[in-house]
Amino acid sequence: MGIVAGFTTLFSGWEPVFFAILGTAIGLFAGATPGLSASAAIALLIPVTFYMETLPALVFIYTISKAASFGGSIPAILFNTPGTPQASATQLEGFPLTQQGKQGKALRIAVIASALGDTFSELLLIFGAAYIAVYAAQMGPAEYTAVYFCAFLILGSVIGNSITKGLLSTLLGILLALVGFDPITSEERYTFGFDYLLEGVALVPVLLGVFVLSEVFVRVAERGSLIGDQAIAPKSGRPEDDRVSWAEFKECVPVMARSTGYGSVIGMLPGIGAAVACFVAYAEARRTSKHPERFGHGALEGVAAAESANNATSGANLIPLLTLGIPGSTAAALLAGVMLIHGIAIGPSVFVKSHDMIYGLFASGLFCIATYFIVGYWGSGLIGRIIALVPAQMIYPLIFVICYVAGYALRQALFDLALMTVFGVVGYLMKRLDFSVPAFVIAFILGSGAETSLRQAMMLDDSGAFVFFERPVALMFFAFGLLVIALRIRQLRRQKNSDRPVSTLME
Repeated sequence: MGIVAGFTTLFSGWEPVFFAILGTAIGLFAGATPGLSASAAIALLIPVTFYMETLPALVFIYTISKAASFGGSIPAILFNTPGTPQASATQLEGFPLTQQGKQGKALRIAVIASALGDTFSELLLIFGAAYIAVYAAQMGPAEYTAVYFCAFLILGSVIGNSITKGLLSTLLGILLALVGFDPITSEERYTFGFDYLLEGVALVPVLLGVFVLSEVFVRVAERGSLIGDQAIAPKSGRPEDDRVSWAEFKECVPVMARSTGYGSVIGMLPGIGAAVACFVAYAEARRTSKHPERFGHGALEGVAAAESANNATSGANLIPLLTLGIPGSTAAALLAGVMLIHGIAIGPSVFVKSHDMIYGLFASGLFCIATYFIVGYWGSGLIGRIIALVPAQMIYPLIFVICYVAGYALRQALFDLALMTVFGVVGYLMKRLDFSVPAFVIAFILGSGAETSLRQAMMLDDSGAFVFFERPVALMFFAFGLLVIALRIRQLRRQKNSDRPVSTLME
């Protein structure tokens, strides 16, 4: 059985287990530090993985992203400041509980819901991905081109508030992926005379720039965000306010089950992500609750719904990555980058060529869940107090220095530092102008694969562009991508109309 072999691989040496524990610890603190997202922490640590064995490197990155999903709920509950975007829904009910002195109860239901949602998602990945990969392996270049097209449309239309800006961000990432040698003719493209660009734009300077350096620039520009003490409201003093009773847990079970389902389904769709899943689950929990009057005043159901959903995306968003080569989230895209760095072909063949290693990665996911549950259940309050003691004025200068050290240490090239700085400015401008950084990065990572599939499809068939109309599976993916963008346009129009004044609507 694959997962048994995975645990055997994971515990075959000290390094995978050590980096699973270290990754979980880093993920908890990265998620719990407002402004330092999991993506930024992973991007900052990717250079370290160049010097590691393949399995420990993958385990390290994967466990950081999983633990950060829960870690973001800690400041959301304690300080009303979500550590990660997907914890924004958690704060709606979590912080009112803290104001009532019930932060212990809120943190415990959050970690319970996170662990349950994450476990289901991980099991779905373990027992479902390999079966999907069997069918994906039968697809040809035309079908893969359609998959990429579908992914780009979803990325551009769903992430962010503007479809136009999302699609432009995606297009920018694709264009960046075209820099370097042509994969068919070996001619130079868009290198502007720089020999460093002959093999394409290096992944690490781009990631460090758009995720880490840009965030430092944002924090410096918003000087007010670097100042201010964070204090935790005092506990109520009643023992029952510091734990989740059996009756409260049973009341939350149906909500957690539904929210886990929403998160798992949304997690399998490329680009949508945990931030969407948590608000969908929260809204549905509020709509179906027997006590809707509690919402907004500290409803445990709201915390359970948000945390179940956002953590249920964690394993599910690896399914499109490992079966189709399409990352389901930014964290999955960063993991894909590490896999490419270590020479692992992403796609259905990974279950054959790297069977034990992939299932070792899955085993590390379950190990990570157990670890952050234990730490989170009894130590979330301590993590919050530590975060409150560390001033942001110290965090971001330190991140700035580490960013440049990591960028230079990889190839000892000043060109990489210049490139990283350029993309730091690009990332800063994209955030300021509300363009989609995740769509840009994922499109950049997928761009070369999309180009190869497109050109292979055109070369292997004399029908030209009509080759896509001759393949039912390709047509299905094209249609799905167009359907998603059409639904997104409709949704934005309805939101715009609902925001108009009543007098305008009546005219």
